[in-house]
Amino acid sequence: MKWTNEATGRTIEIYNEDCMPALSKMHENEFELAIVDPPYGIGINKQSLGEGGGLYRQPKTYKRGDWDNNIPTEKYFIELQRCTQNQIIWGANHYISKIPYDSSCWIVWDKNNGATDFADCELAWTSFKSPVRKYKYTWSGFVQQKMGKDKESKIHPTQKPVALYKWLLKNYAKENDRILDTHLGSGSIAIACWEMGFDLVGYELDTDYFEATCKRLNDHFNQQTLF
Repeated sequence: MKWTNEATGRTIEIYNEDCMPALSKMHENEFELAIVDPPYGIGINKQSLGEGGGLYRQPKTYKRGDWDNNIPTEKYFIELQRCTQNQIIWGANHYISKIPYDSSCWIVWDKNNGATDFADCELAWTSFKSPVRKYKYTWSGFVQQKMGKDKESKIHPTQKPVALYKWLLKNYAKENDRILDTHLGSGSIAIACWEMGFDLVGYELDTDYFEATCKRLNDHFNQQTLF
């Protein structure tokens, strides 16, 4: 699928396929920045996958599958770093031994979970040389930083907020950068790129999640065009 933002001239391209064959065909440094969220290998499909609904709300359920049973291979990271100038890799604390370079700039996303069973933070390895940075944005089950009409509907168990990706683009991307996402998931990064004027190429292997993401993006982009 491909969308073009007439206001910015930027495009969003997403593919329902394995990213590895695509990476192998890419040129060296073809993209300025990769922002990726690969499987953490924690078997999230075996967990409750609820949305922390509480007493008066039924917990949300998601499709189960084996996509989170294994972490990426070393070859994945080698190919990713070959075809992108810089990288932001979520969940790297789960597979840091696969990434061949140290980093002074880890990103800490403080999810402001409080006393829950959810992780307090998520960590991202980056190729940048700046100090460690922290971004605080509430994302605790049903409770989000923005509620009401601005609350995001979750379509994926590991979905991240659009605001997080906007913060990353604002702080780590340069004007006219092309962005690569090898594990698109819910497509939050696509919405951020659309609104901030970046070209994005993304890949999602799971057909059901790909179709749900296409619907989410179509709905959002059409609404933005309308207004």
